[in-house]
Amino acid sequence: MDYDFKVKTAGVRAKVEDLFEYEGCKVGRGTYGHVYKARRKDGSDTRDYALKQIEGTGISMSACREIALLRELKHPNVINLQRVFLSHNDRKVYLLFDFAEHDLWHIIKFHRTAKANKKQVLVPRGMVKSLLYQILDGIHYLHSNWVLHRDLKPANILVMGEGPERGRVKIADMGFARLFNSPLKPLADLDPVVVTFWYRAPELLLGARHYTKAIDIWAIGCIFAELLTSEPIFHCRQEDIKTSNPYHHDQLDRIFNVMGFPHEKDWEDIKKMPEHHTLMKDFKRSSYASCSLVKYMEKHKLQKLLLMDPTKRITSEQAMQDPYFLEDPVPTQDVFAGVPIPYPKRDFLTDEEQEDKSDASKTAAANNQGGNQDNNNHGPSAKRVRMAPPPPTTTAGNQ
Repeated sequence: MDYDFKVKTAGVRAKVEDLFEYEGCKVGRGTYGHVYKARRKDGSDTRDYALKQIEGTGISMSACREIALLRELKHPNVINLQRVFLSHNDRKVYLLFDFAEHDLWHIIKFHRTAKANKKQVLVPRGMVKSLLYQILDGIHYLHSNWVLHRDLKPANILVMGEGPERGRVKIADMGFARLFNSPLKPLADLDPVVVTFWYRAPELLLGARHYTKAIDIWAIGCIFAELLTSEPIFHCRQEDIKTSNPYHHDQLDRIFNVMGFPHEKDWEDIKKMPEHHTLMKDFKRSSYASCSLVKYMEKHKLQKLLLMDPTKRITSEQAMQDPYFLEDPVPTQDVFAGVPIPYPKRDFLTDEEQEDKSDASKTAAANNQGGNQDNNNHGPSAKRVRMAPPPPTTTAGNQ
């Protein structure tokens, strides 16, 4: 690049540190990088924003895909990318989003903690229905535009706090998303392992190479069940979470313990799965004879989302037309239905001893069935401290 041109463009390029105050306001951390709560320094805008700093230097393929998709996608239930900042000094990439005060991981954790303290434990049924409908609406939009999300889980389902979009669901984290209309290679060749284990469809666990949008529907079914009970429906220990092999014995065992072993008459193509031989060697159908979803509330709705055979699994559009959503209480645009929001706001995180915190998070995931599985998106960390917001002299006031 011509040096004079580089100097000239550097002088006019907007710098994130000049426009936004975000130091000391970290609210999320994970393998992708860091997320900060940011406000404009000039006070021209009172809104809060989420500033996502991509880990590493330069722009990775994952970041390129996420940016390219988010620039094209516009839907009320999909996170809105406001701006991209490139820092040429440290070669960092920053993505600016609308700030969401809540996510399903923290909402479910709130109710699970209440359950442990023998208080009101369940997410209100009307709120569950509103959340599910908006998740389906956002995924229907993605699928209609030939996009698979491929990493749906509670931490990636954001919910807006107080403001003009109060109680609005936002599907976030498009780093694993892919177009599926005509891939040049089977999707399994591009990424052999996708979707966090607890939300991974059985066809993925059995090594399917040509998977479909049905994997997102399965994950939504898992999230729905978790909202109903405040516990992950298919939790299992995950010491080998980084394995490149899609087959996972313990995860399949957990699914079968809840739903029963799949019959070939119900899933004819199961014989074609690459790991079918391993499945039949490791499992006995008789061990799961009495297992079913019958103990779950809304089990009839849940069964449509969690069908073993991906070709029979309901689509997002079909799910939205289900009579379930016509029954009282009907879904509302504000999932909190206008009542005061009981969930705490996001805490700011400290920067101390990142590696120790990462290890603590992994230990919690392996040993606590209710624990989060990773630090993705706005997920939790091992330690939080409440910090003061940016000083009023350099930031806008609260919304």
